[in-house]
This record gives sequence, C-alpha cells and structure tokens, in this order.
Amino acid sequence: MTTRLIKFYLAIIPLLVAAAGFGLGHISWTIYLPIWLIHTILMLALLWYLGARVLAGKEEVPRQQAVMALLLVLPWLFISVFFGMGPPPATIAAWVHTATEQQARYGILMGCGILATGGFTLLREELKKRGERFYSTLGIAALLMAAPLFILNMAYWGGFLTRSFSTFINTIPDAPRPDWYKAMQGLFYSIGLVEVALIYLATAAFAAGLKKAGLFRSGPCRLYILFSLLGFVLSCLPSWLPEPFGSISYFVSIPAIPLVIPYLMGLNLLQRSNDLSS
Repeated sequence: MTTRLIKFYLAIIPLLVAAAGFGLGHISWTIYLPIWLIHTILMLALLWYLGARVLAGKEEVPRQQAVMALLLVLPWLFISVFFGMGPPPATIAAWVHTATEQQARYGILMGCGILATGGFTLLREELKKRGERFYSTLGIAALLMAAPLFILNMAYWGGFLTRSFSTFINTIPDAPRPDWYKAMQGLFYSIGLVEVALIYLATAAFAAGLKKAGLFRSGPCRLYILFSLLGFVLSCLPSWLPEPFGSISYFVSIPAIPLVIPYLMGLNLLQRSNDLSS
C-alpha cells in the first residue's frame, strides 16, 4: 500500500505542476524556490524508496534499469519548479521583466531533453538484449532527429527571444518588427511542431517495444501508445481551427508535456528494478 501511494503521488506530479502553473500564474521566486527545494527533497526520498536505492547495490541488471529509469524521471524533478514560474509571459514587457526566469526555464528544458534522450538510449540497449529491435530502432531514430531540434528550439525561446524582446523594448516597443524576426518566428514554429511530433512518435514506438519485450504488462503499454499517438495528432492540428482545438494543440505542444509519458515509463522501470533486486 505504501508503494502504491508513493507511486500515485509521483505519477500525478505533472498534473499538479500544470494545475498550479496555469492556476496560480507567476509568483515570486522567494516563495516558489523554497517550496520547490522542499518538494525536491521529498521527491528524491520517494524515488529512493520506490527503487533508486538499487543503485547502492551490487546487482548489475537492476542497477542498469534504475539508471535508465532515473534519466527518464529526473526531468520532472526540475520541471516541477515551473509551478511558480507559471506559463511564459504573454507580453514583451512581462517577458523582459522576468528574463532571468525565462532563460532558466528553457535552460532547464534543454537539460531535461538531454536526460530523456540518454534514458531512451539506454532503454534501447536493454530492449535489444531482450530481442526487440524493430520498435526500439524506430523510437531511437525519431528521438535522435527530435533531440537537436528540441535543443535548438529551447535556445531560440530562452536566448534569441529574450535578447530580441530586450532590444525591442529599449527602442520603440510599437515599431513594426523587422522581416528577419518574422522569418525566424515562422522557422521555429515549424521546428517546434516537428520536434514535438517526433518525441510523441518515439515514445509510442518505445512503448510498443516494452510491450513486445515483455518488460511491462500490455495494459500500461497500450495506454502509453494511445496517449502518445493522441498527443502526436493533436500537436499537428493547424492553428486556424476553432476552439477548443487551438488550446488543446497548444497545451500538448508545451515542451514539458511530451516528457510526461517517458516520466511515467521511468517510474515503472524504477519499481521494476527494485522488484528484480528483491
């Protein structure tokens, strides 16, 4: 029962972060940073109980599974700080006012993308050992195409936009935007669309690989596949569609959202590594 409660709490963290981020909006860093640090300590303790303590053991297979699991789980340890940052500012002035936080936001996301890619790379090797090659190869191929696009997109949002907005607000805020700026907007809209879609497809492929290799039961794998493919379809919806499709497409395309299913996979892998060492 204790393990179930811990796993339930850890599983709903993305939901809690999204609800607090959109519900509360931006709050002072002097409030959300101490809360996040307390939550980080709690989350690390729960992960240790769930299976991370296997890392201190000597059994090779459970330790390898624990490492790949943590690489998939740890992104949400850092993303959880977004509950206090709220969604990205809607105005240039608000963006410039919180420039340091925006740079931190997209720097964190960049690091999270690297961690998740590492976790999936190790997972692919585990699936290959178990004789599953087709789905894991499709998944890693999609992910290796998505990863550089993801990093580039995060650099655009955290670096290029922040610097551009600072320039705009220090000159003439209402002046027409230069053509190169509009061209960059169009380019990175396309880049964001492609990288998010590829991450959803990669996640679905790895879920199919986990099912075929017998690492997870069929039920959870089918849910992973279903929600990943649903995310893929919704993220590809054109922006001109009427509501609520536009808002739904925006939500599933938020950079942190495609990392939710990998996070849940990681929690299951972590518990499995603990079961193997028992």
